[in-house]
Amino acid sequence: MEEMLTEKEKYLECGIHIGTTSKIRDMERFIYKILPNGLAVLNLSVLDKRIKAAALLLSKYSNILVVGKKVKKPLQTFAETVDAKVITGRFMPGSLTNPSYVNFFEPDIILLTDPFIDRNALKEAVKMRIPVIALCNTFNQTKFIDLVIPCNNKGKNSLAMIFFLLSREILKIRGKIKNNEEFNLKLDDFKELKEKV
Repeated sequence: MEEMLTEKEKYLECGIHIGTTSKIRDMERFIYKILPNGLAVLNLSVLDKRIKAAALLLSKYSNILVVGKKVKKPLQTFAETVDAKVITGRFMPGSLTNPSYVNFFEPDIILLTDPFIDRNALKEAVKMRIPVIALCNTFNQTKFIDLVIPCNNKGKNSLAMIFFLLSREILKIRGKIKNNEEFNLKLDDFKELKEKV
């Protein structure tokens, strides 16, 4: 059996497999089981394989754009680690389609944290024929997405784990590090900072 990117327990600990009670037909194939309370549980084995596939695909490109309206830290750490561009907060119309816009960018590939929340980025990527990888929970439509990573795309610990693994695997594929031990970042480096009260 193929080795997972991290121990199964660590995946479970961060809630990466927790879906929602809302299930779209597109995502049914990624669901492992439905709990008595109606909550969907995503297939960890498939999720792990999809993170590997995404890392392999992303590693081939030098102009990566990662977009996430709701989260900052995991995306920024990922972008710094793999030399990608990041847009957090509001995605400005024309970012990918209007060459006269001051922050216009032509990525080779785009990574979305939620295709519903980041739908404007998805629309522009489709219009410009940019390949799209997206983190999708059980409620997400997968139309126009080239590679779906089925996961909990809301939980802070889940997102930290996904971007931690993607960063490490991309660096390994690119030959920047030889093994996991050489990766000098910790999972905590990808976690959203707690708000000061």
